[in-house]
Amino acid sequence: MPGVSRHSVDRLVRQARHAFDLGIVAVALFPALSEDEKDPEGTESCNPDGLLQRAVRALKRELPDMLVITDVALDPYSSDGHDGLLIDGRIDNDRTLPILASMAVAQAQAGADLVAPSDMMDGRIRAIRTALDAAGFSSVGICSYCVKYASALYGPFRDALDSAPKSGDKRTYQMDPANRRECLREIELDEAEGADILMVKPGLHYLDIVRLVRDQSRLPVAAYHVSGEYAMLKAASAQGWLDYDRSLLETMLCLRRAGADLVFTYAACDVARLLAGTSTASD
Repeated sequence: MPGVSRHSVDRLVRQARHAFDLGIVAVALFPALSEDEKDPEGTESCNPDGLLQRAVRALKRELPDMLVITDVALDPYSSDGHDGLLIDGRIDNDRTLPILASMAVAQAQAGADLVAPSDMMDGRIRAIRTALDAAGFSSVGICSYCVKYASALYGPFRDALDSAPKSGDKRTYQMDPANRRECLREIELDEAEGADILMVKPGLHYLDIVRLVRDQSRLPVAAYHVSGEYAMLKAASAQGWLDYDRSLLETMLCLRRAGADLVFTYAACDVARLLAGTSTASD
C-alpha cells in the first residue's frame, strides 16, 4: 500500500482495487487494534470477526484474484507489544507456538492465501504448517520472516500500528545485525519445517544477506523494503536532496539484483506507476 498509514476496511478495499488496477497482484495486511482489544495472550487474533479477518473477507469478496498475505505475530494483539507470549518478563517461545498456529488457521478460514509469520519464534513454521494441514488448508502457503533483524528502521511502521513493546525490546528473538552467519541456520530450519517463501527484513540495508539467502536456497526469496527505508526516501526528496522517482527505482533494482524474487514495499503503487512511464510527482 502507498505510505505507512491506517485504513478502514472499506478504504482498504478501495486502495487495493487501485493497486490491482496498476498491476499489483498482492497485498500484505497488518491490523491496528485499539488498546481495549488487546490482552497478554492476544486472544483477539483468533476472533473470526476480528479486524484482520473482516478485511481479508472483504478483499477476497471484492478482489478475488488479489493474493492476500496476512501477518502472524502477537504484537498487534498483545497488551505487552511483543511478538511472543511474555511470562514473568521473558518471552515463552513454546507457549507462543499454539497461539500462532491458531491465528494462522483463523486467517486461512477468512480467505488468506499466504500467512506470513514475522514473530521469529523457534519452531513456528512447523507448528503453523501442521495446524493448517490439519484444518484442511494445505494449499495456504507460508511466507516466513526467517531472517528478521533487530533493526532501528521499523519506527514508522510501529507508530502506525502502535505495536512497540511496552517494556524491554525485541532483541532476544530478532537477529543481531552484526551476525551474518546466523541466517544460514534460520534458512535451514524454516525450509525443513515447511516454509514456501523466505523473507529478509530489512531489505535494502541487508543486501548482502538477501544475496546469501538467494545463494543458499532454492525457495523464492522476499525482501522487505521497511518503513524506515521508505521514509528516508520520502524525507530526503521532500528536502530536495534527491530525486524520489529515480532513487525509488534504483532501490528496487538493487533489491532485485541482490536476489529478491519478491519485494514488500510501501511504495508499491509508486513503483508500478514509474514502471508504466508515469511520474509520481503529481501524487
